[in-house]
Amino acid sequence: MKNSVDAIKELRDLTSASVAHCKKALEETKGDIKQAVVLLRKQGLEIAAKKQGRAAKEGRVDCYIHHGNKIGVLLEVDCESDFVARNEEFIQFTKDLAMHIAATDPEYIKKEDVPEDVLKHEKSRDDYYKNNCLLEQVFVKDPSLTIKDYLGSIVAKIGENVIIRRFIRYKIGA
Repeated sequence: MKNSVDAIKELRDLTSASVAHCKKALEETKGDIKQAVVLLRKQGLEIAAKKQGRAAKEGRVDCYIHHGNKIGVLLEVDCESDFVARNEEFIQFTKDLAMHIAATDPEYIKKEDVPEDVLKHEKSRDDYYKNNCLLEQVFVKDPSLTIKDYLGSIVAKIGENVIIRRFIRYKIGA
């Protein structure tokens, strides 16, 4: 099936995936852009999983101070090379992440970080994870993505392991 340039461009705008990946995804989904977006996100998560074992000893510390100076976030996100740490898309990712943390106040980065004694008091583990684990939260700037999806798309795009190492959120009076 031959895909139009407009469909490839639209998919690329939606996912930031390469032209070749967009073309292949559209071919596999018979031109369905929505299915192609889902396929590319899934592929991004698979790529991220393969890269998880690689050392990430470079990265950025970023911050976000909310309007009014009442909430602030300090965040460390690691990658494999200083080249990627200076990449505009990586920088935007860290800024988006810091802003997201300020807005949602997660307690943990991933599900595995939650102590078992905390979970035994919860009615629904899934709801607890979605509200309190950064990677499980819906991204505030794009409700069609979770932070895990956003991270997977960044890993797929830049080709390096990316790790959200740690963060702290400050709030006046809390």
